[in-house]
Amino acid sequence: MVNPKRRSISLPITLSAVAVALTITLLLVWILVIVKNMELLQATFVGNVALLVGGIVSFLAIISVLVMFTVFLVREISEGRRQTTFIDSVTHELKTPLASLKLAAETLARPELEADRREQLRVMMLQDVSRLVNLVDGILDASRLVGGPEETDYGEVVVADLIEQVAAENIRRHYLDTEIFEFDLDEDMVLFVDPTALRTIVSNLIDNAIKYSDGAPKIHVQTGRSDDRHVQIVVTDAGIGIAKGDLKRIFQRFYRVPEEAVRSRHGTGLGLFVVAALVKGLGGRIEASSAGPGTGTAMRVELPQRKSLK
Repeated sequence: MVNPKRRSISLPITLSAVAVALTITLLLVWILVIVKNMELLQATFVGNVALLVGGIVSFLAIISVLVMFTVFLVREISEGRRQTTFIDSVTHELKTPLASLKLAAETLARPELEADRREQLRVMMLQDVSRLVNLVDGILDASRLVGGPEETDYGEVVVADLIEQVAAENIRRHYLDTEIFEFDLDEDMVLFVDPTALRTIVSNLIDNAIKYSDGAPKIHVQTGRSDDRHVQIVVTDAGIGIAKGDLKRIFQRFYRVPEEAVRSRHGTGLGLFVVAALVKGLGGRIEASSAGPGTGTAMRVELPQRKSLK
């Protein structure tokens, strides 16, 4: 997809900086003129002081408005860029599996096609459909979360069992070896949470760990208590890593790290946004850590230890 012409972020910043500089200059000139003529206007000293104070307050108000305008404009342009990137990503995510499904369907229509080849195409079509379903589910989840918190259905969840189930699902979906996972799980850990939300959190983190690994993934999943009131789930991979400057941005809606190693992999910039929103909704927090590109990434989720809602 050809990207539309993007607005330059440097022009509004430059114009605002010039406007602030001019305002400061006017402010200084205003003060100097008043001070210089103060002796000639002693008879109306109180009025001149009021004029001086009023001028200073007015100029400070102008500067504040200009600064706020600059911040707002930069945020709007950045949001626009992220949305454009999201549209490009979704377009690619839709076109690729749809084109593959079309080709597979046309090939299956051939009567002379061998049985083994038919089975290969069937498996490929199921993978493409699964990819499309995951894409739509991710977009719908993000849309619901932006609209505000939803009612949650809390229940007891054995965390180790849920993690092992999600890992097994990813192994089947990506046709991976079971040895890619290393578990260090507290088998007795039970959380009173929304099971669907917790499953979505773990599933997205494990899926990302697989997606952003080169070659055979190596994923370590650990659970434990971070203190008396909180538990933690840590998913660590040996993948492409994240630059320090992007560790907080990756949880923003539509944001994708502007590196070729990331752009070359399918994604919409919504997965970690959904995870962060769900974690927050459960009263927890999430943080990412990485020593930099090529060093792997650790995602740490901390959740409150609840026995029940009572």
